[in-house]
Amino acid sequence: MPLYILAAALEIAGCFAVFSWWRGASVLWLIPGALALAGFAYVLALAPETHAGRSYAAYGGVYIAASLLWLWLAEGTRPDWADVAGAGLALAGAAVILFAPRG
Repeated sequence: MPLYILAAALEIAGCFAVFSWWRGASVLWLIPGALALAGFAYVLALAPETHAGRSYAAYGGVYIAASLLWLWLAEGTRPDWADVAGAGLALAGAAVILFAPRG
C-alpha cells in the first residue's frame, strides 16, 4: 500500500503541475510535472502484484482517496460526505482486489 500512496502523490502532483501551466502558470511548471509523472510510472511499476491490471485496479481506489486529500490540503476545499463515502467504497474495493484469497 505505501507504493500506491507514493504513486498517487506523484501522479496528482504531476497532473496538477500540467493543470497549473494550462491555466496560465509558467511553462517551467512542466519540468517538475514531467519528473513527477515519470516517478509515478516507475513507482507503480514496482507494485508486487503479478498482474499489472489487478495492481492498477487496486491503485485506483488509493488514487481516489488521495485526490480528495489533495482537494482538501492543496486546494482548500473540504470533501463532503459523498466524497468521503465514495472514497471509502473505492478503498474497500481496492482492499478486496488486493487481499482476496485466490486459488
